[in-house]
Amino acid sequence: MTTQGIGVMSGTSLDGIDLAWCRFSQDKEGTWNYDVLKSATYPYTSEFVDKLKRATEMSALEYCQLDIELGEVIALKIKDFIGNDGKPDFIASHGHTIFHQPAAGLTTQIGNGAVIAARTGITTVNDFRKVDVALQGQGAPLVPIGDELLFGQYDACLNLGGFSNISFNKQSRRIAFDISPCNMALNYIANILGKPYDDEGRIAQTGIVIDNMLKQLNNLPYYQQAAPKSLGKEWFEIQCLPILEEYLRLHKPQDCLRTFVVHIAQQISKAIPDNVKTMLVTGGGAFNKFLINQIKNNWTGNVCITDQETINYKEAIIFAFLGLLRVNEQTNTLASVTGATVNSCGGCIWKI
Repeated sequence: MTTQGIGVMSGTSLDGIDLAWCRFSQDKEGTWNYDVLKSATYPYTSEFVDKLKRATEMSALEYCQLDIELGEVIALKIKDFIGNDGKPDFIASHGHTIFHQPAAGLTTQIGNGAVIAARTGITTVNDFRKVDVALQGQGAPLVPIGDELLFGQYDACLNLGGFSNISFNKQSRRIAFDISPCNMALNYIANILGKPYDDEGRIAQTGIVIDNMLKQLNNLPYYQQAAPKSLGKEWFEIQCLPILEEYLRLHKPQDCLRTFVVHIAQQISKAIPDNVKTMLVTGGGAFNKFLINQIKNNWTGNVCITDQETINYKEAIIFAFLGLLRVNEQTNTLASVTGATVNSCGGCIWKI
């Protein structure tokens, strides 16, 4: 028996909405298999990006309105994406993270699930993180159960998105955590140069490393913390951005870019355990050739970069899988990853 679901991902890099229409099946041994039937990315308008950037400063009413508006946008894009190709069994939407402060018991992802279900007529799952945070977990990362059950042929999975994060098995337990800022920081610097991002890391490659900046970044307290741990936009703005801004006032942006790329690669190499020999790399940062080369310079294992669809849509694929597990009332969030008191089955289900 097969089940079809659309995974919806909106990441911290604000580059748009990723959609992956997947077909899942399970063999007699219980092994999960998947096929991507179609995938697409719908960029946000510049006006909507500005709204998302301002969300933390909005009034309660404006914030609620933005939650509904993003739900409408997601539903519209899904309907366009589906076209005349039939109807999936469910939609699983990550939403867009605005606040993430698990120590305060707080995490919010906007993109109203009720609106998505109402506009599409398709059962919708969203709000995947809140149960885990209520169980004293980090609410992140959520993809490791998908890493284990869909991409278990690799010793580890590394995602290079707004933040870098890693997942691997250790003593028969899945371990995962955010490593460092990644595209969130690199894009911030590239924007100063009038670029949306540093294509293939070409600008960073022309810079020189600023030793004091690299030392300051590597000394951030977060890197001394043990997992489970996770990063959010608030942490970046409070802990990391002041360092960036200080050195951008004194040095060329390309030097700051190169320094930050080296910083990311060094932190990633420190995070990879000794038993990992093969590592799947996905996310937008996988296209940054300079960053990938820096990772290879710092780590001797096999860096595996596969097809573009997996690189671009792995998180959307896994959120579709998380939705499937939720609909089937199976565990989709691992306490070994998040630090919660127990495993859980996270997500709100909206049915029409």
